[in-house]
Amino acid sequence: MNSKLPGQRFIGASKYVLDPELAKIVNISMELELPLLLKGEPGTGKTMLAHAIAEALNMALIVLNVKSSMKLVEALYQYDTLTRLNDSRFGDSKRDVSNIEEYIKMGKIGQAFVSDVRVVLLIDEIDKADTDFQDDMLDVLDQMSFDIVELDKTLMAKHRPVIVITSNAKKDLSDPFLGRCNFHHIAFPTPEIMREIIGVHFPQLDRDLARACIETFYRLREIPGIEKKPATRELINWIRALRCDGDFRPGRLSKGEVPYLGVLFKKSSDYMVATQHIARLSK
Repeated sequence: MNSKLPGQRFIGASKYVLDPELAKIVNISMELELPLLLKGEPGTGKTMLAHAIAEALNMALIVLNVKSSMKLVEALYQYDTLTRLNDSRFGDSKRDVSNIEEYIKMGKIGQAFVSDVRVVLLIDEIDKADTDFQDDMLDVLDQMSFDIVELDKTLMAKHRPVIVITSNAKKDLSDPFLGRCNFHHIAFPTPEIMREIIGVHFPQLDRDLARACIETFYRLREIPGIEKKPATRELINWIRALRCDGDFRPGRLSKGEVPYLGVLFKKSSDYMVATQHIARLSK
């Protein structure tokens, strides 16, 4: 199995603002060939980091979106018994019904293993899975192999993927799981870092508008009673909405006028809390 390619280092991507500590942990994880576990609230750029690594290192990205009901075998491979049964009954398929391998379809981890080139494998929201899924998955990733029971065959990875695992920290991960990963907590961006992020997405953005939007955004995040605070994605979309409004002026924000709240707050309860809070301050 081939794993590392010489000279591969991650130094950032076109639209990802990378802090030095995160760059270090990404590169040391690739060097040590360990999964990188990222924790942090939604909207801190955990998922986008995997996209940025793939872009910067010119690798394909394979994404496994973990579901609460998912079984590990689904992430490895699926045996399509129904199609094989139909092929045997109707006899109009070009597949060889006696060859079970023709009915084996790789899951996301399996796709990363059989790829002819090294890829980035993103395992998104691992905290949704149960403990057995988590620990068994890391066994597979440690060994870089898994068994296909129907074929009585062990599939070995051609290349060791760059593995990024994200967690929203909604529930604790097991100690064995944590012990087999490198870890980094991505804090929500400070206003200073956010200005850099906004500058990357809107290089020509008016300074007054950028300052007013960022200041208002952080004030809105601190409204008491908000369940789902607006994240970076919402701020970017909000700025887009404001730029499309030919009548909007940055000074309106300082006066307490906050248009397009629905772009920032996606839960009805949060929208109502924010609306009422802004109305009280405007009196």
